[in-house]
Amino acid sequence: MNAPALPYASSASRANGVHRRAHPFALLAACLCLALAAGCATRPPASDYPRQSTAAMSTADARATPLGAALAAPEAAHPDQSGFRLLATGTDSLQMRVALARAATKTLDMQYYIANEDTTGKLLLGSALYAADRGVRVRMLVDDLNFHDIDRLMAALNSHPNIQIRVFNPYGSTSESMFTRTRNFFTNVDQFTRRMHNKATIVDNELVIVGGRNLGDEYFSASPTLQFTDLDVLGAGPVARAVSDSFDAYWNSAVSYPLSVLNHQKFDAHDLDTARDDLRQHWRDTAEPYNAKPLNATPLAQQITRGELGLVWAKWHFVADSPEKIAGAHDGDQHGQMGDAMRSLLDQIHQANRSVLVFSPYFVPHEAGVQAIRDLTARGVRVAILTNSLAATDAIAVQAGYSPYRVPMLQAGAELYEFKPVQPAGSPQRRFGIVGSQSRASLHAKAYVIDDSTLVIGSLNLDPRSANLNTELALSIDSAPVAHEVTGYFALASSPKASYRVTLATPAQLASMRGSAISSPLVWTDEEDGAIRTYNLDPGAGFYRNLLTGLFLLLPVDNQL
Repeated sequence: MNAPALPYASSASRANGVHRRAHPFALLAACLCLALAAGCATRPPASDYPRQSTAAMSTADARATPLGAALAAPEAAHPDQSGFRLLATGTDSLQMRVALARAATKTLDMQYYIANEDTTGKLLLGSALYAADRGVRVRMLVDDLNFHDIDRLMAALNSHPNIQIRVFNPYGSTSESMFTRTRNFFTNVDQFTRRMHNKATIVDNELVIVGGRNLGDEYFSASPTLQFTDLDVLGAGPVARAVSDSFDAYWNSAVSYPLSVLNHQKFDAHDLDTARDDLRQHWRDTAEPYNAKPLNATPLAQQITRGELGLVWAKWHFVADSPEKIAGAHDGDQHGQMGDAMRSLLDQIHQANRSVLVFSPYFVPHEAGVQAIRDLTARGVRVAILTNSLAATDAIAVQAGYSPYRVPMLQAGAELYEFKPVQPAGSPQRRFGIVGSQSRASLHAKAYVIDDSTLVIGSLNLDPRSANLNTELALSIDSAPVAHEVTGYFALASSPKASYRVTLATPAQLASMRGSAISSPLVWTDEEDGAIRTYNLDPGAGFYRNLLTGLFLLLPVDNQL
């Protein structure tokens, strides 16, 4: 499902604490670039600033940790394999991250596109601080686009002798004026649009979490306004070392800047003590109501030794884009080259024999993707796609890029499901991290099940941005039990109670719409209170979202999404 390279694709940004994808316009940017002809100086590479090049522990040193010692026997019993456990709910994923921080004795590495200082963000930052206080080396790498929290807390933690925070591919800093940051954006548009989308937490080079979740309330069932349905996986053993190698490459890259370079506030021991006291009080106030405390307080090393962690051992393959993918912006490559992570995913999809199940919240297949579907279905392969409905998406511009391909995909033989914005309270879907109807639901999982035997999970969406501009990672797990579990989640998430089934209108349905104000070649079907309902326009979206989608369809931005 490759897509043409893009001169400028929609990017994700952060507005009022909610994850949204912006819709920049190349023509407007070009005009403003001319208006800002003074330009801006290119920031020196990060290696020109005082910073230490560091790396993950060696395998021998990792084995000397409690986690390494506990994993020695199961690794020996499963040569060339790693252990895996799916984290399907926000609560499970939050608790496991806290448990990892508690289990760390030597190193804790975190790499995220978004890391907020909200309720759950502070719980996780507090866990990292407590680890640092025990002597654990903490490294945190955050993409600049959503890193708007360079304030007292994050910068105070960065003053801890065991904590280092770096910012990836900055286009400005909070110490600079708004004019300077705006000028940097419009005179370096292509650098700005290339982001680090990778997401990983690694402890003692032995345990790792990868998947779709960033660090923020909406990813951990803690936001009152938005709940992202997402999926992570815990990995144990050699897979953690592979992710560590990728982390080190990003951490030491020329576009990974120490936070102190961007933030010139001065902090002393008192500021760090104040932050520590505030985080401890925050933990006392919120850990219990937000389900941050692990349900089983037994240390992870003991759970591993006793076989209680629920690990499934399997062969695996990890691929991450090189941080040099970002370098295209500096080398004048406006279109970008497909990254290794997307190439690996597409190769596996193309080799499917029976079925391909797709979770991709942002989905823009372009004609190349439609042709890939035709090729698969012609061989008898079932292709089923779950993405967001217009009512559920947080990226209307991307939805406009996706919507013209619905009819061609259906004609090519794909099954198409669109996630609903409100999930029924008490439904089985809650096992997949969906809360009640008080919050708007949106799909955020990036997962692909091939032949019900291989799971590919990571940060990749099937869209041109993941292919050509963002850096991404993908973990393939060759395990029928793990893949089958995610197949079950797909069945739940695509059921009529949770999603709309999109189909081509029948001749009778088209005839019934003839002469009406609204006529569509598509029909949406779902179930509400036991009754089957049908629609001939994007359901639940309302006038405003449908109008915006129509406006975006009129603009020449299809190749920019």
